[in-house]
Amino acid sequence: MIASRPNPSLLIAVLLAGLMALTRYHHFGSSAFLPDASFAVFLLAGFYLRSPWWLALFMAEAALIDSVTISGGVSSFCVTPAYAFLIPTYGVLWLAGRVYGRWHRWAWATLVPLAAVVLVSAVTAFLISSGSFYLFSGYFAEMSGPEYAGRVTRYFLPYLTSACLYVALAAMIHVAVRTGLIASRPGTDISAGPR
Repeated sequence: MIASRPNPSLLIAVLLAGLMALTRYHHFGSSAFLPDASFAVFLLAGFYLRSPWWLALFMAEAALIDSVTISGGVSSFCVTPAYAFLIPTYGVLWLAGRVYGRWHRWAWATLVPLAAVVLVSAVTAFLISSGSFYLFSGYFAEMSGPEYAGRVTRYFLPYLTSACLYVALAAMIHVAVRTGLIASRPGTDISAGPR
């Protein structure tokens, strides 16, 4: 009998879907809830799960979670015509993961492009989502652009911080799994370093 090997893409997809399901209810977290991991989920999906079908499935999961949450009594304040702009927001993150996938090497130097991709994609995704909310939600007809910018900038740092923490955790898990796989190969000298 031939033992089948587990599909790593499916395992990664299940883990990412679970992470989003566990964290999406409360955007910045609290003492009882973890911060929203949606940013990292879409970025990591672009890196690990290259097919655009995964992007569509994670978008559907996000919408389903939001729908269930709202039907359970959480405010629907964020569900406005601007909600559709989460599609390009998450698309940017997924594409950023794809871009980083081309640059990734098994070396410390790969952390520089990773940091750049996380920062640029975070700024871009934040501008799309918060800018569209300002323009199309219908809540800010009387508020000037600078006033709105002053209000939303307080959300950027928690957004960036939680994204960086999740991506850093994923990078550490990636290194640990890859190092374990290399070390488990017969005749491999792990002291020789990554290749």
